[in-house]
Amino acid sequence: MSGPAVDPAFPIRLVALDIDGTLVGEDLVVGERTRAAIAAATASGVAVSLVTGRMASSAVRFARALDLRGPLIAYQGGLARLMPEPGSARLGRLLWHRPVPAAVAREAIVWSRERGLDPHVNHLERFILRADDPRADDYSTFMGAQAELVPDLLAAIVHPVTKVLAVGDEHRPLEVLAEARARFAGRADVTISHPRFLEFVAPGVSKGDAVRRLARRLGVPLANALAVGDQYNDLEMLSVVGHGVAMPSAPAAVVAAARYVAPPVDEEGVATVLEALVLASPRAAASNARRLERTG
Repeated sequence: MSGPAVDPAFPIRLVALDIDGTLVGEDLVVGERTRAAIAAATASGVAVSLVTGRMASSAVRFARALDLRGPLIAYQGGLARLMPEPGSARLGRLLWHRPVPAAVAREAIVWSRERGLDPHVNHLERFILRADDPRADDYSTFMGAQAELVPDLLAAIVHPVTKVLAVGDEHRPLEVLAEARARFAGRADVTISHPRFLEFVAPGVSKGDAVRRLARRLGVPLANALAVGDQYNDLEMLSVVGHGVAMPSAPAAVVAAARYVAPPVDEEGVATVLEALVLASPRAAASNARRLERTG
């Protein structure tokens, strides 16, 4: 993809935010300025949703901290839930779930292992690792949920699963991405959510497709939607909206799919974008947009 496919329009009525590397850095903390900007946007009637590769139960804590009420998009768009009622310990109602067939998931595990990657499995709100994974505690901390350990990952897959995530040395997922896409074409879509994470989801699943569904559900034209992300799994999302925003740390292909480039996450780039394009008057926002537009 080479640039946005939709002309932008103001005012912005829908905001879709990636979490890791976009909304939060390695400390997993949302900055106060970002909190304030999101609160102001929602108070003005703008719909704000998190669109992430995380499972919903891992992402919901960020949405609750921001008092978001819009649908929560998880697993690169493979699953969506309504937000739970305030104070409820239960997850929100499932809107859609598009899993990977069991046979394809097992093949992805074998294929990944043959290429030096260490695969995991996610299904709905289950996070499944091999029992001898030495990083199980680290993954559980990152996900905010306890991993389920099984002696045989292949044997554990008897039904379709939401996602297969294969972990490798930094940049190894990118080295095998094209091969994976060719091997699993029509049976699973493959993307990268982190320099070390290669992910297999059901055919047609992407954050871009999820944002289209979300915009249609809310009655918002894609021209009036804004999305912010930082990795290959955000590329489709940034390209389908009128206002696609890449973080400056994003790979070149992702930046090329966006209309704007935000300041870094440690400078609360999401807050800058919302203040400039969402909270400003339409006339001021159009002027600010020219300042944020990427060059080249």
